[in-house]
Amino acid sequence: MARLLTGLSLGYFLVMLDTTIVTVALPSMSPSLAEQQWISNGYTLTFAAFLLTAGAWSDRFGARRVFCTGLLSFAALSLLSAVSPSPAALIALRALLGVAGALLVPSSLSLIAAAYLVPAARAKAMGVWAAVSGTGLVAGPLLGGLLTQAFGWRAIFLVNVPVAVLALALSRSAPATPPKPGRVDWAGQVSAVVALSTLTYALVESVFWLLPVSLVAAAVFVAAQRRPDAMLPVSLLSRNLLAGAIVNFALSGVLFVLSVYFQQSRGYSPSTTGLAFLPLTIPTAFNPIFTGRLVARIGSRFPAVSGLLLMSSGALLQAFFPGLPVVALAMLGFGVSLAIPSLLTAVVGSAPRELAGIAGGALNASRQTGAVLGVAVLGALLSATSTTTALAAAGVLLLGGALLFPGS
Repeated sequence: MARLLTGLSLGYFLVMLDTTIVTVALPSMSPSLAEQQWISNGYTLTFAAFLLTAGAWSDRFGARRVFCTGLLSFAALSLLSAVSPSPAALIALRALLGVAGALLVPSSLSLIAAAYLVPAARAKAMGVWAAVSGTGLVAGPLLGGLLTQAFGWRAIFLVNVPVAVLALALSRSAPATPPKPGRVDWAGQVSAVVALSTLTYALVESVFWLLPVSLVAAAVFVAAQRRPDAMLPVSLLSRNLLAGAIVNFALSGVLFVLSVYFQQSRGYSPSTTGLAFLPLTIPTAFNPIFTGRLVARIGSRFPAVSGLLLMSSGALLQAFFPGLPVVALAMLGFGVSLAIPSLLTAVVGSAPRELAGIAGGALNASRQTGAVLGVAVLGALLSATSTTTALAAAGVLLLGGALLFPGS
């Protein structure tokens, strides 16, 4: 069972690693700022857009099949990215990598739910899964810098291949989850992809005429989900999904605001700014294991609410007492590593086993949407007002999230 959990966790590790490993290598990939942005954002956009669909595919065709397909695709696309002949080709490959990454997340959660039938054991397993992914997030910039400096930027994609092969070998013992019978909800899947992708693109690129397109697609999706054979049954919609969006709204928005603040107001270099964020990122590499054990003992409500309150306190402390960044960022780091594993357990644990994939996809889609909105909204507040106002807004929103979380 430990081998299986390691393999499933390594799949999510790859997804998180690829969100940050390219950051320091972007100037080496292209001299164009626009191309650099899309090498990074192309992955994020398709990853967010296909999470719901990936969850539906996991339940419809079997989680093990979807997870293995995602791993093989991720390895092959990483190899092609390493030999990419041009920035345009690399952007296209990064977009496809985002789709492969989306396949890995809900399917791995579904396999954990199938392998760990006892709720306490499942909570502990999800804590390990989240901790390993947190390690990928933390290791990305450091590993990317070392590989780029020693071997060139192409090496950051080659490193994915052996990790994917190892994850595939360790996951061979994954239980076969029965496919969900019935027809494919094409209207729901297409409208979800259109709604999430146009929203992400509109906010990242400030192409605001796409927002009505996103709203219309979202309305079509909601209408399509009223049918009995819908991709996302109404029973899976809960305030937990909104809480997940709030967590990532605040986390991504605060990271963006503080990155600008540290470099423009305090004169930090990019590398010093990266080191300044260590009090936030380090807890995400080990604290989810503790959270998983805590959820196994007492349930998800207390850890989730505590995490949201810690994040709120950290954002407000940084807003009004900027001389204490280490304490504020540590509170944010411990808070997010309490909240996210608790939310995962609450959402996936409360869903029927045959719908665990779409439940995990729904939570992660809400989180990714929240992250995009967080950067856009808090970035606009920063531009129009001040760092204090932007951070205070994040703190107040997190406080509201703590009040609405119902737990499980």
